[in-house]
Amino acid sequence: MGQAQLDTAMKRIALVFQQPLKVALQEQALSPPDCDEVVVAAHLSAISPGTEMLVYKGEFPPRMALDETIESLAGNVFQYPLQYGYSVVGDVIAVGDQVDRQWIGRRVFAFHPHASHFTVKLESLIAIPEGMSAEDGLFLAGMETALNLVMDGRPMIGERVVVLGQGMIGLLTTALLAMFPLQNLITVDHYPLRRQASLSMGAERSLAPGKAEASTRETECSTYLNNGAADLVYELSGNPQALNAAIQAADFSARIVIGSWYGTKRAALDLGGRFHRSRLRILSSQVSTIDPQFSGSWTKTRRFQAAWDLIQKVRPAKLITHRLPIQAAPEAYALIAQHPEQTLQVVLTY
Repeated sequence: MGQAQLDTAMKRIALVFQQPLKVALQEQALSPPDCDEVVVAAHLSAISPGTEMLVYKGEFPPRMALDETIESLAGNVFQYPLQYGYSVVGDVIAVGDQVDRQWIGRRVFAFHPHASHFTVKLESLIAIPEGMSAEDGLFLAGMETALNLVMDGRPMIGERVVVLGQGMIGLLTTALLAMFPLQNLITVDHYPLRRQASLSMGAERSLAPGKAEASTRETECSTYLNNGAADLVYELSGNPQALNAAIQAADFSARIVIGSWYGTKRAALDLGGRFHRSRLRILSSQVSTIDPQFSGSWTKTRRFQAAWDLIQKVRPAKLITHRLPIQAAPEAYALIAQHPEQTLQVVLTY
């Protein structure tokens, strides 16, 4: 199907963040593809319980630029009304005149806001590997982020590792860390559902913040959190107050990797205690770029391929707790915001 064969009157349904705590669905015209573009019909899209919740709640720095490395977001800023999102799986239904027609019917992943259909350049799409389910393929963005976090943290054999926060990125990061021969892998989260999922992802123990269990083993794990025994700490909770817990858990010369984006949230840091003498290294990790130390041999394409391989091993679709039609998007966001203890990954269907 070429550009002339696509119904020029075709409409799409797009999700729009209108103001804090309010999303709406809008009918919009669907642009026909230019010569190097394709049209995708969405099948599933994943709601990010981290970044998207900041957008939903209005906790973003006003007019800060969106991710310039994502074509569908580039050139826009955080300002209502806003179309946002970056994990969609769908099928190519039309192609431009210069695009190979064999792409028609291909299942693809797109870094694109939630919408029933969209027109993009072919080069912005990533074909889902043969035999992989759409549900597993939906986790490409999350797995790439987890891979980036692990690469930035550089875990070593025999290290003691703590991961604060077992939301979706925390769980995927835990799954990758569990593949290393670590001495310990301990995770922390408020919610029992997430702690149970963390154990299924490979964590040795998963604790509630500040809780020391009666058993000797749990007390030992709690010691790591309270007395600075971890060689590597990940702060993935999205709560800036957890940074003090990360400092408390870190051993002398330990690495603290911050993968959370806090938006406008602030917290006072206790840097006057053991932080000052412990030579701790605090690192910001964000998936849009590759650490310059790796960029000589690692490209985005290579990292995507590694992420696909890891998805095949982890099979993250089992972490989907809710599937709701796009028409129920307002209820989906309210569920995540009001009852995070009930959700891991919420998916919109089309």
